[in-house]
Amino acid sequence: MTISTQKRALAALVAAAVAVALAGCGAAPDSTSGGNAGGESIDFLPCIVSDMGGFDDKSFNQLSFEGATKAADELGVKLKDVQSNAETEYAPNVTNLVDEGCNAIVAVGFALSAATVEAATANPDIDFILVDDAADNDFDGKKDADNVKPLLYDTAQAAFLAGYLAAGYSKTGKVGTFGGLEFPTVTIFMDGFKQGVDYFNKIKGADVQVIGWDGKTGSFTGGFEANQDAKQVAVNILDQGVDVILPVGGPIYQSAQQAIKESGKDIALIGADADLFVTDPSTADVVLTSVLKAMDLSTYEAVLASGEGKFDPEAYVGTLENKGVGIADLHNFSDKVDSALQDEVAQLQKDIIDGKVTVTSYLSK
Repeated sequence: MTISTQKRALAALVAAAVAVALAGCGAAPDSTSGGNAGGESIDFLPCIVSDMGGFDDKSFNQLSFEGATKAADELGVKLKDVQSNAETEYAPNVTNLVDEGCNAIVAVGFALSAATVEAATANPDIDFILVDDAADNDFDGKKDADNVKPLLYDTAQAAFLAGYLAAGYSKTGKVGTFGGLEFPTVTIFMDGFKQGVDYFNKIKGADVQVIGWDGKTGSFTGGFEANQDAKQVAVNILDQGVDVILPVGGPIYQSAQQAIKESGKDIALIGADADLFVTDPSTADVVLTSVLKAMDLSTYEAVLASGEGKFDPEAYVGTLENKGVGIADLHNFSDKVDSALQDEVAQLQKDIIDGKVTVTSYLSK
């Protein structure tokens, strides 16, 4: 056990003892106070750094921030956050948080992996939580630092459901997807989506086409910004007759939303990471569903564990079974999607969990 971990564990024990004593006097603290027993704050500084999407991306940065904030609140401490505006800021931002005395640092996004591993290797007494990457920069299947907890999500399983739903909903027989950058954490959505469409075709004897991803290569914007490049990629896909589209890469969905609006056609959007209907109400009329990653829950649990001296560096993998991934409610589209199709999707989710239907991804191989 490291010195910092011993300190956190001791702080947690002291807090627990205070809670017991107060309870005996009829003055137990509120159960929501977490480590803040009797108003005493623990000696713990949780920190978080975003990628270029920022904490208001309506996507994975925002969800991770919300989870870390919730944990900090329960521990009775303040979360320190830093937003990155460029790739060149990743390493300096992580280093600055180390220098600030952070006990746990959440790095949001695979793009921060190299900077996180480097900092973790140099600072073994700090707990690092890496969202959406395995901390395996050598790609040898082994983590490059023992004090990094990877938070991973087998979104192929949830995207499979979205692909099946999209194929069944499509009137044109063409659905599309595109990504920000061709990284495994992006293409895992696209893989699952295509597998879901292919499964629909197999079961129904249909021939719904997937535009933008053939299982090996496809359409990418070159970044994760909602800009003209992202919009043009969306337009190119929509122009091929697509009436359901899944953009994967934080705010690039906004560019697809704009392309849909300007097309004047009845085209449905599928969100990635968060439920866009909830995080961005402007999508309410076009969002069919969203492929969810419960980054808020997993980040919350990891930060809370660190603050309580229970940090576990083993990788977390979100699945349909543990509710780490899923698909969102149909919201405004519930009356537009055939009830039989909705039942099929619900049954398909059970079949995937039970192992009756296999979804492959880089996390399941």
